[in-house]
Parts: sequence; structure tokens; C-alpha cells
Amino acid sequence: MLMQKILQIEKQLGRIRNEKWGPRTIDIDILLFDNMILRDNDLIIPHPQMQNRNFVLAPLSELAPSLPHPSLKKSMKQLAIETSDKLPIKKLLFL
Repeated sequence: MLMQKILQIEKQLGRIRNEKWGPRTIDIDILLFDNMILRDNDLIIPHPQMQNRNFVLAPLSELAPSLPHPSLKKSMKQLAIETSDKLPIKKLLFL
């Protein structure tokens, strides 16, 4: 039910699903929820690829460096250090 709501919001915001890993106007992912570990048919928490994505780990390690990953048992800061994804992150400042 939650995933269906997220997909509905993405569609309302203009997302069109043409190809699985293609470009998109919006992508809503649930990275973490408290210390929950959930493996459902259409929803996995924590997000199964978050530890491999610098664009996720860089801001998380700044906002909550000691926050533990529920299943990997490592902090966001440690995951950011260990990730093989070294793509640069552009910081945007909103005033």
C-alpha cells in the first residue's frame, strides 16, 4: 500500500516509466525507517543499494554520521568512507 502511494505521487509529479534504469524526473525511495528491516514483495527497507550510492551516503554522513545501518551494523559515516562509488556530489545551497 505504501509503495502504491509513492508510485502515485511520482506519477503526479510527472514520472514516466519507459525503461527500468532510465532517466527520470522524480524518484522517491525509502532509505531507512527507524531501525526497521523489511523484506516485502514491493518494498525493501533499508534500501538495498543505499550503501553503494555516494549521492545517498554523502549527505546522510553529514546529517547523521553515527546513524547505524540496521542490517550492515555500520554508521553512515563508515559506509560513506567504504563505498566504492566515488562520483562527486554537488552541494546546492538554498537561501
